[in-house]
Amino acid sequence: MKATLDLWPIGNCQVSALVDTGGRMVWACVPRVDGDPLFSALLGGEEPESGFWAIDLEDCIETSQAYLRNTPILVTRHRDASGGEIEILDFCPYYRRLSRSYRPVAFARIVRPVSGSPRIRVRLRPSCDWGGTCGFRIGGSNHIRYLSGAMTMRLTTTAPIGLVAEERPFRVERALHFFLGPDESFVGEIAATLDQMVVATTTEWQEWVRGLATPVEWQDVVIRSAITLKLCQHEETGAIVAALTTSIPEHAGSQRNWDYRYCWIRDAYYTVQALNRLGALDVLESYLAYLRNIVDDARGGHVQPLYGVLGEPTLHEAVATSLAGYRGMGPVRVGNAAYSQVQHDAYGQIVLSNTHAFIDQRLLRMSGPTDFEAMEKVGERAWALHDQADAGLWELRTRQSVHTYSVAMCWAACDRLANAAEALGLSERKAVWAERADRIRARIETTAWRPDTQRMSATFSGDDLDASVLQLLDLRFLAPDDPRFISTLAAIEAGLRRGSHMLRYAIEDDFGLPETAFNVCTFWLIEALYLTGRTAEARALYEEMLSRRTQAGLLSEDIDPVSGELWGNYPQTYSLVGLINCAVLLSKPWNSVR
Repeated sequence: MKATLDLWPIGNCQVSALVDTGGRMVWACVPRVDGDPLFSALLGGEEPESGFWAIDLEDCIETSQAYLRNTPILVTRHRDASGGEIEILDFCPYYRRLSRSYRPVAFARIVRPVSGSPRIRVRLRPSCDWGGTCGFRIGGSNHIRYLSGAMTMRLTTTAPIGLVAEERPFRVERALHFFLGPDESFVGEIAATLDQMVVATTTEWQEWVRGLATPVEWQDVVIRSAITLKLCQHEETGAIVAALTTSIPEHAGSQRNWDYRYCWIRDAYYTVQALNRLGALDVLESYLAYLRNIVDDARGGHVQPLYGVLGEPTLHEAVATSLAGYRGMGPVRVGNAAYSQVQHDAYGQIVLSNTHAFIDQRLLRMSGPTDFEAMEKVGERAWALHDQADAGLWELRTRQSVHTYSVAMCWAACDRLANAAEALGLSERKAVWAERADRIRARIETTAWRPDTQRMSATFSGDDLDASVLQLLDLRFLAPDDPRFISTLAAIEAGLRRGSHMLRYAIEDDFGLPETAFNVCTFWLIEALYLTGRTAEARALYEEMLSRRTQAGLLSEDIDPVSGELWGNYPQTYSLVGLINCAVLLSKPWNSVR
């Protein structure tokens, strides 16, 4: 069971699972995305003995996989050497019930015979306490209880319970239904109920996709990315996690193994920005509710770079020693010490995320004067700290600088507060924030610009190249025809571009020189190429990035610029945002196909 990032996510905005190309669930956490892994084989080394759920067809010679159209419901087909074939539907129930969202901590599988006389073996081997083995007990004629410290789970099934428990092969002569959920009695007849759940879950997702304003080109790319971004939202609170996994390294043996199952203010801003372009306002509205609680708790003070999905401020970082790591490349980290870092760009991203709510009349809850007062407290922090050193958006752990990206985000906080004040008719406050934005702009233009090398430096103190400076375009700080941006783009390409891919930076950091490219930086390059008139080059580069996706149509955080192998946590919101934003930017208009 060799680990690979060619994985298919399923989920319901409460829990999620990753299914490998053999149809095995190899990663899933309970009772939510940042919990203890129920399935941990993805991080269990080369041949883990537990931490997965496999439904294996005897003598299987061919496997194919695809999602049900416009859903995260996965269909896996196995065919054996004698012509026997089965179909497995994997999903997490998700639909409206009793006027609220039904999204249980549960994983459902339906096995259907398609042809011949197929025989299967079910191996359900959950893990507990970060890689330990769960005890289990048959609790009746149709269920097994798996004992866990985090959450005791119960498998309810129409399959022969003893054969499942003993992992003995048996023939599939009718549809078999499996529901792995909380340790409580299953309400209703399991086969009929799961069949109804598939229909209801399919309808829920397809109706959500139906409301997306997709571009005419690359619709499949945009829809799959949007669905997966929604899976990264913890619907209970509105938090958006950076990825569904932890500790997949940025490259082989790098030790750059981080836990991304938390809500970064920065990553979430980019996520809602992309989904707003598609009209997915439900994700924005839920996230703004999460942000309001974060801002309230800060009481006008320090805002962390990241929080837990329930808004927890403390995310102690530790190592799970019982797991060998992805392909045996530990450590497996739980928690993320970056929560204690100083990253001033967060203030800008909070304001940027909220500005939409002062203008968009489609929202159920538009922002008003009270919300503006709360945002002004965030703006005051941006103004006070804009020229102070921080860890930067790449979260360097051993040094700080005044990062141009962070200062530009503080500028954006002041600039957008002026826009919000104008929308509310608060002329005096508009003048205050516009004047502050002008002063920060002048500071960036005089301190970050390097006349000798004709580029904007990534820091105020050096002459550093960093792909994040390309974001001065997206922030509307520099125009695409500004000579300073044109020359900065040329310098970044010369120093950081590796063929079709873009590094974040090319200097040593806490773990040495980076070896892989950062996918979102390549998408920033594509945007810059297009907006500076290099349209054909931008489209070709985008098409190449599409060819790097997994079979599920997704990307991780990093890519080896030589081999094209994907690395880093998966699926990564930054990368999915890039897929969406570039499709929207590059696509021909709908009126061109009428």
